[in-house]
Amino acid sequence: METMDGLSGAVLVTRGGATVLRASAGVANAEAGTMCTPDTRFQIASVSKQFTAASAMLLVEEGKAGLNDPIARWLPGCPERWRRLTLHQLLTHTSGMGHWQDLPGLDVNRLDATGELLEGFSSLPLRSAPGSTWHYSSPGYLLAARIIERVSGQAYADFLTERVLRPLGMTSTYVGEAPSEMAAYGYREGRRVDVAEFAALPGPGDLWSTVGDLALYTAAFNAGHLLTARSCEAMAAPHASMDGAWGTDGPAVARSYGYGYCLGTLAGHAARFHPGDNPGYQSFLGWLPRLDMTIALLCNDEETDIGGLLRQLIPAAVES
Repeated sequence: METMDGLSGAVLVTRGGATVLRASAGVANAEAGTMCTPDTRFQIASVSKQFTAASAMLLVEEGKAGLNDPIARWLPGCPERWRRLTLHQLLTHTSGMGHWQDLPGLDVNRLDATGELLEGFSSLPLRSAPGSTWHYSSPGYLLAARIIERVSGQAYADFLTERVLRPLGMTSTYVGEAPSEMAAYGYREGRRVDVAEFAALPGPGDLWSTVGDLALYTAAFNAGHLLTARSCEAMAAPHASMDGAWGTDGPAVARSYGYGYCLGTLAGHAARFHPGDNPGYQSFLGWLPRLDMTIALLCNDEETDIGGLLRQLIPAAVES
């Protein structure tokens, strides 16, 4: 498959470590006239959450953090309604915290500092009792990144780069600010979207990467090159039910949530995956264990139909 209808970005599918599909299309930078290639770097949006969770698990393995300890342990002056929340709840979206749209007046195009954002969310009542219900919460991952900083004594970007990206050889992946080379601008209805402050919020969706690096990460995670087998199992365990939360009629159907991973099916195959959606970008990273197949899809058009692209590439990949 050399091209895909509706693709503005890059896609890579591997099976058993071998490349079976590799394609790119569309404009990376309209002003410069550069096109997307398989080596172009894109915002990976919420696909970043599995990296946040893995960073937390590294600290758990070292005994520096506990998944079920109250987060007030690491947050001086922690708001009363957050004092009994746990890292486990933040990573599984069961803390009761809301999503971006729940903060009145929040405009992702004009963001305050991370601390002010967290202060704003701390003033909101929890949507449900902690640990009781799954509610998708990127602010919860923003808070998880803050805890990683407090526990490690490092800026989140530095910790992730030094403990995850460099050891795994992910040389094309960056945290926070856009890389200076080979980066695709995001577009909405043909117009450039640039929301740098939102994209750089540590934890929820702040990574830039390539399809190749994401496939490399998935293989390294599966092989136990980053975390112990016990930690990997914990990340991929069905901690919270998602049945019906994100619909059931798409090629990707989420049944439950682990730590930074959705667990369900992809075109009928058991799968571990996560979609992403930042202003100007769409992303998807999935792994089908029975086929040992990784699907990395990064797009710089906000209107991209990720489901439509998956419907095109999965049959071709399975049959190849």
